Amino acid sequence: MIMRQTFLFLCFIINLVLNNNLCAQIETDNFSKMSTKLIQPPYLKAGDTVAIVAPSGVLKNREREVKQADSLLRSWKLNVIIGEHVFSKANHFAGTDEERCEDLQNAMDNPRVSAIWCARGGYGTVRILDKLDYTKFKENPKWVIGYSDITALHNQLHNEGFESLHALMCVSLTQDLNDIKESIDTFKSALFGNTTNYTLEGSVYNRVGNTTGKLVGGNLTMLHTMLGSKESIDTSGKILFIEEIGEYKYHIDRMLQSMKRAGYFDNLNGLIVGDMSKLRKNTTLWGTSIEQLVLDALEDYDFPIAFNMSAGHEKDNRALVLGREVELKVGKVKSSLEFK
Repeated sequence: MIMRQTFLFLCFIINLVLNNNLCAQIETDNFSKMSTKLIQPPYLKAGDTVAIVAPSGVLKNREREVKQADSLLRSWKLNVIIGEHVFSKANHFAGTDEERCEDLQNAMDNPRVSAIWCARGGYGTVRILDKLDYTKFKENPKWVIGYSDITALHNQLHNEGFESLHALMCVSLTQDLNDIKESIDTFKSALFGNTTNYTLEGSVYNRVGNTTGKLVGGNLTMLHTMLGSKESIDTSGKILFIEEIGEYKYHIDRMLQSMKRAGYFDNLNGLIVGDMSKLRKNTTLWGTSIEQLVLDALEDYDFPIAFNMSAGHEKDNRALVLGREVELKVGKVKSSLEFK
C-alpha cells in the first residue's frame, strides 16, 4: 500500500514538472514569436536599382503608367529594370504563371536590385507563391512594394521574416502626379528611410485605446483567402490593417465572420480600417454603415479600432511599412499611427 502511494506521488510530481516545463516552453515560444524583429531591407539611396514586375493581372493599355513609373524613379536618381514579361498576356494574367514567376524570381535573386515594385494587382499572385525561392533573397533582402492582390506576397514575406511596403503601384500613377502627391511622397519617404507617421481623422465609430505591435495586413479578401495556408499570418500581439474594394457589405461581414471563427482576431492588439471603396449595393440593403458592420462583427473583442486610414484603392494611398513595430493611439477626435 505504501509503495503504491509512493508510486502515485512520484507520478504526480513528474507530471507536474512536465506540465510546468511545457507551459514555460509555450510561453517562451509565444514571446519569441511576438518579440522577434523582422529583417528590414536596406533603405534606398541614389544609384540603387528598382525592378518593375507584374506578378498578377494583365497590363492592357498601361504602357503610359509603367513608362511614367520609370521616369519617376529616375527622377529620384534610381536605376530601373523592367521585367521581360511585364507586358505579356496569358488570358487574365500578365503572362503565364511561369513567366510572371520568372520576372519576380529574377528580381529577388539579383543582388543589384534594391527594391521590387509591382506594376499592378488584380489577381494572380497566389498562383506563383509556391514557386518562389527565397534563398538568394535572404542573402540580399530588398523592399517589395504593392497593395491589393500583392497582399498575398506581403503575407509570405512576413512569414519568411521580412518587412515589406504596402504602397501605390505603377498603375496608380495619374497623368498629373499632383493628384496623388501624398501617396508618392510617403512612398518615397518610406523607400529612402524617412517613414511617415500618421494622424487619422477621428470617427464616432472609433473604439478608443492605445496599443503597440507589428503592423500586418492588406486587402481583406486576400487575407481571408490565405486562411488555412502557410501564408496566413499569426496575428497574435499584432495590429491588423484592412482595406477593400468592390464588395457587397454582406460579403465583408461574411469574411470577417469566417476569420473570427478561425481565431484570426483572438489575440489581436488593434485594428486599422482603411478605404472601403466602391461598395456594391445588394437588392436587400445591409442596413448599417460599413463602420458599424465592422464593430458588430468584432463586438466580442476589446482591442482599439481606428477608422479613416488613407490607404487602399483610392488616390490617397499612404505608404505603410508592414512588419514594423507601431504604436496606435485611437480617440474619437483623432487617432495616430507611429512607426518605431
